[in-house]
Amino acid sequence: MTNKVDKLLISLSVALVLIVVGVLYFQPAQSQSVANNIFGKMTEWFGSVTLLFTFLGVLLLVFVAFSKFGRIRLGNTKPEYSTFKWISMMIACGLGSATVYWAFIEWAYYIGTPGLGIEPNTQKAFEMALPYNMFHWGLSAWTLYALVGIPICYHIYIRKNQGLSLSSIISSITGLKQNGIIGRIVDVMFIFICFGGLSITLGVSVPLVNEVLSNVLGIEPSFAMNIVLILIISIVYSLSSYIGLQKGMARIANWTTKLAIILCVGVLILGPTFFIIANSTNAIGLMLQNFLQMSLFTDPIGQSGFPQAWTIFYWLYWITYAPFTGIFIAKVSKGRTLRSVITNTLVSGSVGCFFFFGVIGSLTMDRQLRGMVDVVGMLGDGKDNSAIIEVLQTLPLSSIFMVLFCTVSVLFLATTLDGAAFTMASTATPKLKENEDPHPMHRLFWCVMLALVPLTMIFIGADLNTIKTSAIITGVPVIFIMIVMIVGWMRWMVKDFGHVPADKIEEISAAGISKSEVDELKER
Repeated sequence: MTNKVDKLLISLSVALVLIVVGVLYFQPAQSQSVANNIFGKMTEWFGSVTLLFTFLGVLLLVFVAFSKFGRIRLGNTKPEYSTFKWISMMIACGLGSATVYWAFIEWAYYIGTPGLGIEPNTQKAFEMALPYNMFHWGLSAWTLYALVGIPICYHIYIRKNQGLSLSSIISSITGLKQNGIIGRIVDVMFIFICFGGLSITLGVSVPLVNEVLSNVLGIEPSFAMNIVLILIISIVYSLSSYIGLQKGMARIANWTTKLAIILCVGVLILGPTFFIIANSTNAIGLMLQNFLQMSLFTDPIGQSGFPQAWTIFYWLYWITYAPFTGIFIAKVSKGRTLRSVITNTLVSGSVGCFFFFGVIGSLTMDRQLRGMVDVVGMLGDGKDNSAIIEVLQTLPLSSIFMVLFCTVSVLFLATTLDGAAFTMASTATPKLKENEDPHPMHRLFWCVMLALVPLTMIFIGADLNTIKTSAIITGVPVIFIMIVMIVGWMRWMVKDFGHVPADKIEEISAAGISKSEVDELKER
């Protein structure tokens, strides 16, 4: 543990968040209008850049994984976590409870506004709805996490640089001072993004859990119930954060993943089993078949606005989560090879989402097609939470499924916030070494702040969508930060191992030997 704390960074970050919350309170309509206008311009100007960056990122990571560089081992110790716990922690940190919400209803948005020039409300629109859902939570999305995580892994474990933050790796690559103006802007932006993304996650998930739980208990949802739920979630992730990753988050992530699997298996057995299997299989096939077109679809002729409203929006949203998830992936991946980190982040993350979205999304689509629940219509009327509850009520033992749904949502949220608090504390801890963790009280401070901001916003009635939009707007400059990181990492990797034989790379990287010894090996 380390006691060092960057008080200036903490002060600047908290001040910025408080100013934004204050503006949202005093000028809510104007704030929303300005944020939406800026977001519209950003997607128009940088939409194609975002799509190309993400697609090329997939190709780059696949190349590295299959090349000799995939053999590079991150440190000379055994992995700290079992593969299941490691994958569970990455998925639990990277997804959050919003996954549960979107798994039920995202496909329904694509019926009236489908992509790829498909006619709305047609059979083709229904067939392509789940493939698009899987695409937005699949390989490309997890690539954005890995594009931050892998360079930081290399920065910490191979180059042995200090600092588990974006500014520290930018400093190592460019030579800019970590505590200079650029470094400060990068870190303040990172912490603001964390608050923005996680506030909206809390803002969406807590009212949904409130409604589902209230339905089970037979009571009316209330603001007080929202407060109680946020406090319960805060206590869970604060305790988890305080006792550390090994004893805290690793165990909660393990339980979360297992309960999510139990939820899906229960739905698969007691729901429309054969339709779920057939629809999921069909969706995976259509997604793979259309992957290239979906990845680069800008719709310049039809101008439906679909890629801007969905794919580009999603990639920027994933990019806002990428810094803290990437830092977290780096922290828990010591002892792994680059190949295993890339493969497990991209493949395991994607397969987990395909399974979850395939089962849950197919359940709700079945209820729509059979006329049991008008999910599409309820969505149009703004009754998304009610639609989810009605779908759950169509299952046998619906009360048990609702309680399981609430438990998985709360645990997903707790693990995401725990991971975020850890990475925020790491960012505000100068010169953190690979074997050091931020002080437990420092992590606890960020846990409290992550709970207070959305609580304050809900209490004052501020529009959570504005802070979400503000956070996503900052995703555009994060792309350019990521490009610097990727270029720096590639240059390091080629310089360190470009001339080292493939069969020697794992041995050399694991031993952590000096650069002069690597140079000597190249000459042999």
